[in-house]
Amino acid sequence: MSVTLLEVARRANVHPSTASRALSPVMSREVSEATRLKVLEAAEELGYRPNVVARGLRKGRTGTIGVVINDFQLPYNAAVLRGIEAVLDETGMMPFVTESHEDSARLERALEHLHGRRADAIIVTAVRAADEAAVVKMARLLPIVLAVRTLPNTRLATVAHDDFEGGLLAARHLVALGHRDIVELPGTGDVSSFRQRSAGFHAGLQEAGLEPASVVQPVHRLTVENGHALMRAVLARADRPPTAAFAHNDVMAAGAIDALSDAGLSCPRDISVVGYDDILLADHLAPPLTTVRLPSFHLGQLAAQLARTLLDQPDAPAPRVSLPPELVVRASCAPPPKGRGSSPGVGHGH
Repeated sequence: MSVTLLEVARRANVHPSTASRALSPVMSREVSEATRLKVLEAAEELGYRPNVVARGLRKGRTGTIGVVINDFQLPYNAAVLRGIEAVLDETGMMPFVTESHEDSARLERALEHLHGRRADAIIVTAVRAADEAAVVKMARLLPIVLAVRTLPNTRLATVAHDDFEGGLLAARHLVALGHRDIVELPGTGDVSSFRQRSAGFHAGLQEAGLEPASVVQPVHRLTVENGHALMRAVLARADRPPTAAFAHNDVMAAGAIDALSDAGLSCPRDISVVGYDDILLADHLAPPLTTVRLPSFHLGQLAAQLARTLLDQPDAPAPRVSLPPELVVRASCAPPPKGRGSSPGVGHGH
């Protein structure tokens, strides 16, 4: 038979409401430290385990936050999830995580499933332009927070990266090194972050009087294999290879560097490469990768904090948070091969 809160209160010689506050991650500050420790000791001795579901239902909540990501295999998602979990754990809440596989129908099913499971709110990091109607519909039923990716035409709470500025930083860095033949390895334009990275990158080239050295088809999923395939396509069709490449994430950049090696070329001696995200192993690639840092852990923390704010203050305006980018310079970028570049900061049109 399970131990009740009343039994814990009797063992600690306190009122049941005091025992309840002492055992609550949120309310424990309302009792003295001595009382809190006495109640915790009584709970431990009796083997008390709170019935989180029953307690949540009494308050109209279950203590779970749904999280929809695009792909468990993408390294930046792990950091985002850790940030979410760190904040939720402070208040005894738990994330319930699923993935969309970049499929709109699957994302819609995930939202409906999380709602059916009585999630208190949902954080969505995998939204695409085509998902707007489904997400807005669900936002009428429970709080929704968009993270990493945005839906600009909505008024949903959002925490994302300033991807336009990030793409701009990447272009300016390569131009400053003297590159003028620069290729983009892009993600699809129906994802806000990739669209903005591309816009910023093109703006950086245009201010230097440049255009991309080669145009390749955007990819639906940013994987090592697709980064490898795009770089192979660039090398196969160009009269001469570009001297630099900007990949829309670090995983694609790693694939591109592998493709260069397979083609007998070297990074950065022949072609410099810039990535995006600054995933955990970016500085352990060969060569260590120059990239635009996306503060994934912090972004996850902010997303969870927004979800909690929406739950506690449902009538408050939905905030939109934009995090500034940071260029992390490592060994994957160098001036272009002799005779292939320009003086740093000087652009040449095509």
